Amino acid sequence: MITDDDTRRPLDRSFFDRPVLDVAPDLLGRVLVHTTADGPIALRLTEVEAYAGTADPGSHAYRGRTPRNAVMFGPPGHVYVYFTYGMWHCANLVCGPVGTASGVLLRAGEIVTGADLARPRRATSRRDSDLAQGPARLAGALGIDRALNGADACAPDGTPFRLLTGAPPAPGTVRTGPRTGVGGAGADHPWRFWIDGDPTVSPYRAHAPRRRR
Repeated sequence: MITDDDTRRPLDRSFFDRPVLDVAPDLLGRVLVHTTADGPIALRLTEVEAYAGTADPGSHAYRGRTPRNAVMFGPPGHVYVYFTYGMWHCANLVCGPVGTASGVLLRAGEIVTGADLARPRRATSRRDSDLAQGPARLAGALGIDRALNGADACAPDGTPFRLLTGAPPAPGTVRTGPRTGVGGAGADHPWRFWIDGDPTVSPYRAHAPRRRR
C-alpha cells in the first residue's frame, strides 16, 4: 500500500545512477518540486525523452564535453538546463555513472501545486493542461532557467529543485515512440516515453533541424 508519506519521499541518487533507458520511463508519475521566491510549484511528470550521451548523435554530449554540457558528465541526479533558439530553457536530469553524460529531457507534466504561480508565466495557455505541455513550457511554468544548471535534485531538504517518489502510472499505460525533433542517426529510436491518454502530453513532431540534447 502506498501512503502519502511514500509519495513525498525524495528520490535518492541511486535512482538516477542507472542506464538512461531504465531511468526515463521510471520518471513518469514522479513529482518535481521547484521552490521559487514566490512559492513552491509541483509537477507530475507525464512525458520524458532519453538521451544516451556520447553514444547518441541526438545528444548535446555526443561530440564530447564543453562548457555548455559539462553538467551532463558529472554525478547523476543533477539538473542540466540549456537555452535553445534564443528564447527557451529546457531541463534534463543527468543519469548513469559519472562521465557517461546520459540525461532525460523533461518534456511535459501536470501542475499539481502552484498553478496560480504558473499561469502568469504561461499567459498564452488556454487550459491548465497546456501549462507544461512541452519542454520549454514546462521550464517556463516552473520558473526554470540557467541559474538552476547544475543543481542537485538529490541534495538535502531546503534545496530549490527536488524529485519526489510520486505515484508511477498504472501498468500498461506507458507508451514509447520516436523522440520529438530528432533527425539523422537515432531519429527512430523509441526513446520518448509518456502516459497514454494524459492531456498534458505534448503532440509528436518529427525532425526539426539542428536539434540536439
